[in-house]
Amino acid sequence: MKRVLFIAAALALVGGGEALAADLPLPAAPAPQPTAYVPPAVYNWTGFYIGGNLGAAWAGGNFSDPAGNAFSETNAAQFVGGGQVGANYQFWSGVVIGVEGDFEWLPNTNNTTSSITIGKNTASLSANNRWLTTVTGRFGYAFDRLLVYGKGGGAWVGSSAPTVTINNVPFSTTINSNWGWTAGLGVEWYFAARWSVRGEFDYIGLQNQSFVVPAGAPGAFSGDTFTGASRNIMMLTTGINYKFGAW
Repeated sequence: MKRVLFIAAALALVGGGEALAADLPLPAAPAPQPTAYVPPAVYNWTGFYIGGNLGAAWAGGNFSDPAGNAFSETNAAQFVGGGQVGANYQFWSGVVIGVEGDFEWLPNTNNTTSSITIGKNTASLSANNRWLTTVTGRFGYAFDRLLVYGKGGGAWVGSSAPTVTINNVPFSTTINSNWGWTAGLGVEWYFAARWSVRGEFDYIGLQNQSFVVPAGAPGAFSGDTFTGASRNIMMLTTGINYKFGAW
């Protein structure tokens, strides 16, 4: 009899526990953890690039003879167009250094015309710049996809032999130097993963140049040696670049 009562009591306890557990609320789900903030990636300027450009150029300078007679210059803007190739390397977050080679085509003739009149004698000079190339180093700072930079290096200009006209009679001359230095400022912006646009101003300072009026030329300039000083070309261009994979 005692054994029957014990089994009955145990069954009652088990049944009551199950009922009590069924009445208890389910445990709450764990609260979602906040997602860590990931800042957007900063653009990296390291890599090789190639591109094209176009714009305008202005030639300047002055010429004088041994007697101190000076040519007055009349310079007009001329079209320039060409291309560039280079490489950049970015470090210290935003510092960008690089090297670049540029080639510009100057299709116009008579880029610079100078003239002088002494009494009844008139002399004029027509200089025909055909092409311009530069090799420069670049240094700038990048604000993500925007780069502000400066550049400097060497410059070479290809010209046909200038023509001197003495009292309406043309004479061919030779030149003794056509190279110099260049410095410029620019801004560039990557509007896509590999494509950028840029605007740039460059100043090219050329070596002094001299030419000799042939002996026997009519008028007061026969045999004179004219020396050109402060020779320069200023360029304002815009261009587009395509960047290859980073190093």
